[in-house]
Amino acid sequence: MPINLSIKNVPDEVAEKLRRQAEKHHRSLQGELMSILEQSVNEESYLSPSQLLAEVRMSGLRTPDESAGFLREDRDADLRR
Repeated sequence: MPINLSIKNVPDEVAEKLRRQAEKHHRSLQGELMSILEQSVNEESYLSPSQLLAEVRMSGLRTPDESAGFLREDRDADLRR
């Protein structure tokens, strides 16, 4: 069964951008918001192998020792939470 959602206190500039976007797509504001929601929950967030490789290269990781250090930092940070 469908439910009603409400967004309160939307800044004027955000609301105006949404209105312009809805007009551009020939939709009502409600239709545009529904489209944005559907798109955001349906998008897969998986990386392709080439995207993953690019992410690893951007991280600056160079050696296995560095990776162990990164993992240790993440684990230590989780323990402090």
